[in-house]
Amino acid sequence: MALSDPKALRLYLVTDPVLCGERGVYETCRQALAAGVRTIQLRDKDASTRSLIRQSLRLASLCRQHGALLIINDRVDVALASEAGGVHLGQDDMPVGTARKILGPAAVIGASVRSREEARRAEARGADYLAANLVFATDTKQDIEGPLGMEGVGELRRASELPLIAIGGIKPSNTAEVLKAGADGIAVVSAIMAADDVEAAVEQFRRIVG
Repeated sequence: MALSDPKALRLYLVTDPVLCGERGVYETCRQALAAGVRTIQLRDKDASTRSLIRQSLRLASLCRQHGALLIINDRVDVALASEAGGVHLGQDDMPVGTARKILGPAAVIGASVRSREEARRAEARGADYLAANLVFATDTKQDIEGPLGMEGVGELRRASELPLIAIGGIKPSNTAEVLKAGADGIAVVSAIMAADDVEAAVEQFRRIVG
């Protein structure tokens, strides 16, 4: 397993260039890392390949300074070019097994899943962690069917022993609930990226996830 410290997934930040506004992705990530985030996923579906590589190189350097993990959303080629820690794949992206062959055994590979079958398949093909995709309804994910809720999180927890993070509408007010349902960590987008005070937002989550 390439993921040396599953605790790095306890609080996982997913970037959004729109939500962070003029502050920008890099500065938002810098503040979040300083406050204790230990995994960042670079997600920018509208960026060119050149822009993604440029961003990922800067973020990879920043993450190394903080002993944190940088994951690239979808793009195995960008992860390779930037020497990021790994890649996160959806069900319509490159198959986990193919990505593992390309990136090698040291890369961290995450997979978004919504069913027991998807979870078991991702684990069998070499994923290091799973993401319960869309736990609560959210504006940042509008191309997915209805939310999984706590029952869905619990079902995914029972399907695999891999670390499981919850994503989709995660806020301080529901974090304890998803952890109790079986998630090992949370992936946060708007509650940190759009926060007026990034460090305060991170600290609020850290008090809950430990």
